Amino acid sequence: MSEEGRKPLQRLRRRFRPRTRPRFDGQSFNRLIPNILTMLGLCAGLVAIRFAIDGRWAPAAGMIVVAAVIDGLDGRLARLLKATSRFGAEFDSLADFLSFGVAPALVLYLWSMQAVGPIGFVPCLLFAVCSSLRLARFNASLDIGPAPKPAYSYNFFTGVPAPAGAGCALFPLFGGLALGEWGWEGTATVIRHPVLVGVVLVAVGGLMVSTLPTWSFKNFRVPRAAILPLLLGVGFYVALLLAEPWAALAAGGIIYLGMLPFSVRSYLTLKQEAEALIEPEPEPAAGRP
Repeated sequence: MSEEGRKPLQRLRRRFRPRTRPRFDGQSFNRLIPNILTMLGLCAGLVAIRFAIDGRWAPAAGMIVVAAVIDGLDGRLARLLKATSRFGAEFDSLADFLSFGVAPALVLYLWSMQAVGPIGFVPCLLFAVCSSLRLARFNASLDIGPAPKPAYSYNFFTGVPAPAGAGCALFPLFGGLALGEWGWEGTATVIRHPVLVGVVLVAVGGLMVSTLPTWSFKNFRVPRAAILPLLLGVGFYVALLLAEPWAALAAGGIIYLGMLPFSVRSYLTLKQEAEALIEPEPEPAAGRP
C-alpha cells in the first residue's frame, strides 16, 4: 500500500482508538467520605460549645445529638466502603473525645454547675477525664492487640461507649428542656439543680471506665416472638421523638440505663453456656505416670 493510502487508515485508527484517562495519585473520594463525616461530627461538637457559651441550650443539645448520629454512621460506612484505616480510627477517637467528653461537660457546667462556683467544675472535669480514659483504652487495644476473646464477648462493649455516655449525662438537660416546654418550671428547676447534675456526671463517668459488659447491637439477634413488639416500640419512640424530642431523648437515656442489668445478665448467661460446652480434661488413672 502506498504512503498516501496508509495515512487515511492511520487517521481512522487514531480516531477509534480508546482514549485513556490520565491517572492521578491519591485516594478515591469514596474512601474519604467516612473521614468527612467524622470531621462534621467534630464540628458539631464545637458548635455545641459555642451555643452553650451564648446560652442557647436547645441548639447546644441538638448539636451533640447530631454528632452522635454522625458517629453511628461513619464507622459503619467505613466498613461498608472498605475504607477503614488507622488514621480514621485515631481521628474518630479525637472527635469523640471532644463531642462526647468535652462538649457535654462544658454544656452542663454552663447550664447548671457554675452556679455553685469552682467546685461545680469538678464533676464536669471528672466526666471528661473518664471519657478520655475510655477512648485511650480503646486506642491502646489497637496498638497492643487485644487478647484472644471468646466468641460470645464480641457482641459486647467494655463499659458504656462515649456517645451513649454523653446521652445519659445530658439527661438533666433533656429533661429540663422538656419540662420547660410543658410549663413545669418548678420541676425543671429541680432537675437543673447542680447536685443532681453532678451525681449524674460522676455516675455516668464511672460507667464509661468500668468493665461492665454492654450490648454493642452490631450482631444482635432478636427472637421471633419479640420482633413485632420491637417494631411497635420503635415506631412509638419515633413518633414521640418527632412530637416531643427532648422528652424522647430523656426517655432514651433512662431506657439505655435500664438495659444495662439485662446486658450483664445476657453476658453471664452466654459465658456459663460456653463454659459448660468445654469438656474437662480426663484425670490420669491412679498408679500411672
